[in-house]
Amino acid sequence: MRVEIWSDIACPWCYIGKARFEKGLESFEHRADVEVVHRSFELDPGHAKDEVAPVVDMLAAKFGRSRQEAVAMEEQVASHARSEGLGYLVGDRDHGNTFDIHRLLHLAKLRGRQDALLSAVYRVNFAEERSVYDTETLVDLAVEAGLDEAETRVLLGDPDAFADEVRADEREAAELGATGVPFFVLDRRYGVSGGQPAEVFTQALEQAWQGRAITPVGDVEGDGRPKTR
Repeated sequence: MRVEIWSDIACPWCYIGKARFEKGLESFEHRADVEVVHRSFELDPGHAKDEVAPVVDMLAAKFGRSRQEAVAMEEQVASHARSEGLGYLVGDRDHGNTFDIHRLLHLAKLRGRQDALLSAVYRVNFAEERSVYDTETLVDLAVEAGLDEAETRVLLGDPDAFADEVRADEREAAELGATGVPFFVLDRRYGVSGGQPAEVFTQALEQAWQGRAITPVGDVEGDGRPKTR
């Protein structure tokens, strides 16, 4: 059975949702028979490529809040991340265009290193004082995940490399009705949206395995907001 996950590395609920899904998958009896594929989704595709700003400033501008209110928003999300054992820095992260990261994730998929790269990028973006929008940091993470450095640099230097694959993922998400992420599609028949609790994912996997239809699970207030970032 294949599970496809549309996400964006700038999305904290995608970071949290990945951890919760993996916990749910661990409790699933047939987990060894599940293939997980990560798909591209840009929450802010119009963001200028070379424009990187502190995430708190972005949130304040986007939602019309004060900087203090934006920090409080981040603290609330951080509490959910930390409850899953994830690191989360508040106020010390960058926000930028994620298209190049998505392109690199497609190369990683081709090389069988997609999950390793995604996990590394999430970790650095949310829990370390490094910017994933810095080319050298991204190259270091690619190498850490098992990709070839020279091949990584060639891809990042060619804006057309895997660009069609990223856009194809995004078109498909729109066709499936996804307006935000994380968005999980199980066996091309069942859907779960948002950073749901682990047990919800386990239940969805069990129902998908049995071939029974499930009602797509929407976001729960305070527990998964695909449109927040």
